[in-house]
Amino acid sequence: MAEVSYVKASRIFSGNPPVRAVDELSLEVSDGEFLVLVGPSGSGKSTALRMLAGLEDVDEGAIQIGGKDVTNVPPKGRDIAMVFQSYALYPHMTVAENMGFALKLRGVNKAEIKAKVEEAAKMLDLTKYLERKPKALSGGQRQRVAMGRAIVREPSVFLMDEPLSNLDAKLRVETRANIAALQQRLGTTTIYVTHDQVEAMTMGHRVAVLKDGLLQQCDTPRALYDRPANAFVAGFIGSPAMNLKTVPITSEGAKLDGVIVPLSRAALDAAVGLDEVTFGIRPEALGIVPSGEEGMEMTVELVEELGADALVHGAVKIGDSSQRFVVRVDGRTPPTLGQHVKIAVRDHSEIHLFHPESGERLEA
Repeated sequence: MAEVSYVKASRIFSGNPPVRAVDELSLEVSDGEFLVLVGPSGSGKSTALRMLAGLEDVDEGAIQIGGKDVTNVPPKGRDIAMVFQSYALYPHMTVAENMGFALKLRGVNKAEIKAKVEEAAKMLDLTKYLERKPKALSGGQRQRVAMGRAIVREPSVFLMDEPLSNLDAKLRVETRANIAALQQRLGTTTIYVTHDQVEAMTMGHRVAVLKDGLLQQCDTPRALYDRPANAFVAGFIGSPAMNLKTVPITSEGAKLDGVIVPLSRAALDAAVGLDEVTFGIRPEALGIVPSGEEGMEMTVELVEELGADALVHGAVKIGDSSQRFVVRVDGRTPPTLGQHVKIAVRDHSEIHLFHPESGERLEA
C-alpha cells in the first residue's frame, strides 16, 4: 500500500520575515490515486512535492508514505521515483541504459534489467529507440524515456514536477492523455505538479489547489468547477476564467448595470448583512439577448473565434466603473468588434456568490 499523507507539513524559508512556502499542508492521497497539485507560480506546489521526495526539509509537521513516517528519511529510502521538467537524461547513455541505470546501481542482474526495460519501452512505444542516444530523440520521446526510467524502478509513488512544460501544445495534449492512461494501467500512486489548470482538470482523479503555500480546496475536477470553495479557486479553475465582479446586493438580488439579477432564497440568506458580494458567473452561463429584453449593455472589445464557440470580451458599466465580462457564444454568429449588445444570465443555477473581503463561498 502506498498512501501518502501530509500532516500539517510546513516548509519555512529564512528571511525577514520568514517565508512559509508550504503552510501546514494536510492532505491524504489514497493508494493508486492520481492527485494533481496546481496553483500559480510561487504557490508552493513544487516545494510540497520536493518535501515528499526528501529534497526539501519539513520544518513542521510530518509526511507519511504507506503509513510510515518518512519526514527524516533520505530520498533513496522513500521508494519514490521522480520525473522532472528537464528530463535529466545522461547524454552519453542509450535510451536502454538511461532507463535501466537505477536498477544497475541497485545491483539487479543484466537479464532482469533488460526484461524490465523492454517491458517499459513497449508500454511507452520506445522499443525502436532503445539503442539511440537522447540527442537523437524529440522532446516528447525524451519525456517518455524519463517516464520509462521511473516505471522500471516499480516505486510505491510517482512524483512528476511539470513534466510537460517543455513540449509544444499539440504534443502536450497527446502526452498528458498517455500519462493518465499509463497511470490507470499501472495503478501507482501519482502526485503531479502543474501550473496549467486545464492539465490538472483533464488528468487528476482529484485536484489540490494551492495559493501562497495554503491549500485552498482539494476535490474532483467537476466539484472544483461546479462548487469552488472561494473566489480564488473560482477564478483559477476554468478556461476562460469565471467572471468575478464585486456588485451591490439588494433584498431581491445582485445589481449589475442597473439590472437586478434574481438570487435564490438560500443565497440571499447567506448574504444577510452585506451591502456587496463578489458575484461569479461562468462565460457559458451568460448569453446575448435581443435588444428588447432586459440585460446588461456591453460594448464588444474582442472576439476570439474558436470554431464551434466564440469568446466575446466586452465592457459593462457597474457602478461608476467599466468592467470586462467574457461570454461564450455560438461560433457561427458572433457579434462584431465595437458592437453594442445586451447580455443576461441564462442559467441562474450557475450563479456563485463569495464574501467580498474573505473571498469565501457564501452559499452552502
